[in-house]
Amino acid sequence: MPPYPCPRPTKPPALIPPSSPLGGTAAPLFLPQKLPPPCRRRAASLWWTSGGPVDHRTPLILIVDDEPLNARILESMLRRSGFATLTAHDGPRARELAALHPVDLILLDVMMPGETGYLTCQLLKETPQTADIPVIFISALTDTESRVHGLECGGVDFISKPFEKAEVLARVKVHLRLRLTYSALMEAQAQRLGQIQAAQQSLLVRPEDLPEARFGVHFAPVLEAGGDIYDVLPTGVGVFDYIVADVSGHDLGAGFLTSALTALLRQNVNAATAPEESLAMTNRVLTRILTNGAHATLAMARVNRVQNCIHLVSAGHPPAILARKDGDIELIQAEGDILGVFDAALWTPQEIAVRPGDRIFLYTDGLVEGFGDPPITRDQGIALLWAAIRSASSLPITAAVEAIHEYIATRKGPAEDDSVLLGIEV
Repeated sequence: MPPYPCPRPTKPPALIPPSSPLGGTAAPLFLPQKLPPPCRRRAASLWWTSGGPVDHRTPLILIVDDEPLNARILESMLRRSGFATLTAHDGPRARELAALHPVDLILLDVMMPGETGYLTCQLLKETPQTADIPVIFISALTDTESRVHGLECGGVDFISKPFEKAEVLARVKVHLRLRLTYSALMEAQAQRLGQIQAAQQSLLVRPEDLPEARFGVHFAPVLEAGGDIYDVLPTGVGVFDYIVADVSGHDLGAGFLTSALTALLRQNVNAATAPEESLAMTNRVLTRILTNGAHATLAMARVNRVQNCIHLVSAGHPPAILARKDGDIELIQAEGDILGVFDAALWTPQEIAVRPGDRIFLYTDGLVEGFGDPPITRDQGIALLWAAIRSASSLPITAAVEAIHEYIATRKGPAEDDSVLLGIEV
C-alpha cells in the first residue's frame, strides 16, 4: 500500500471532436487546479518524457499528432494507465524517435502538414529497425477507402475521431499483447535456430581439423540454419571425399534436412563403396522423407592422392572447376539426377587425372547466381568465379578460397542465398 491514497484523476472529455484535413484538431482540455499526488504505479520514473529512467517492463508508446493539444490529451490518457510516452508533431521527427528508442507501439495521426501519416507509416515499414513496430492510425477520416489505405500502408488498426478513451486503451492493450506474443515467439524461434546452427556447425569439418585433406572453405548461410552444407570424409590412405550440397529452401525445414543429409552421407560414404553407389543409398531414403517438391543437389569429389586421380559425381549440381598448376582452368560437368525426387536416379561419374598442386573447386549456386541488376546468369557467375580462381592461384589453398570469395562478394553485394565454396589441392 502506498503511504498516501491515490486520488481519482480528473477525467478529461470523453470525446475528441473530429479534425479537418491538414488543419489539425482543437479540443477543450480541462486540467485540475491542483495536481494529485503521484502513486507508485504511476511514478515519474515510468514516464519517458519526464527525463527519468524507464522501467524495461513499461510499454513505450509514440504519439504522433501535429496538434499539441491532441497529443497532450493522449499523453495524459496513456500515462494514467501506466504507459510511458514519447511525442512527435510531424512524421520525420516520429521516424527519428522510433529509430532512437525502443518504441512498442505508435499512435499516428493521418492528416498532418507535409508528410502525411500514411507516408510516415510506409517509411517506418521500409526501415528494418522500425518495421516491426505496430502502428494504429487515429484520424477523422472514416470512409472505408481511407481505412483500407491505412492497412495497406502497414497499419494494424484504425481509430476514428472522435474517439472514446476506453476504445483507445482497449485497442492499445490488444496490440501490445500481440506484439509481446510475437516477440516471445520470435525469441523462441531464434533460440531454436541458434541450437540448429550450433548443431550444424559442430558437424562441419574445418581445415585445421584435417590438415592432411588440404582444403579451404568459405561457408556463408543467409539464415541461422541454412540449406547449404559441405563435408570432408577420409575414406582411405591418401583418399578423401569432398562433398558440397544444396537443399531446396532456406527456412527452418531446410536446416533440419541439411543435418539429415549430412548424417546419411556419413553413413553411406566409405572406401568400399563408389560415390555414385553412396548417392543411390542416400537417395532411397530422401525420396521417402522429402515432400512438396523438396530436393537436394550435390557434388562429390573423391580425391586419391596416391593414384593422382579425382572421381567426380554430380546430382544436378553446378559444374566443378579444375585449376591446373600450370595455369589451365576447365569446367568439369558430371551428369546426374537431383536427390530426393526419382527412385531410379542415375549418375554418370567423371574420372580426372591430376597432378600434385592441381586444384578443384566445388560450390553452390548461391555463389554464382541471382545477384546484380539485372541479375547475372549462372554462366556469367561462373565466368566471374573462373577469373577469381585465376587471380588467387599463387595463394595457399585456404587463403585462396577466402580471396576468391572476397573477389566475388565485392561485386555481388549483400548475400540473398546461402553459399559454399570448397577448394581442394591435390
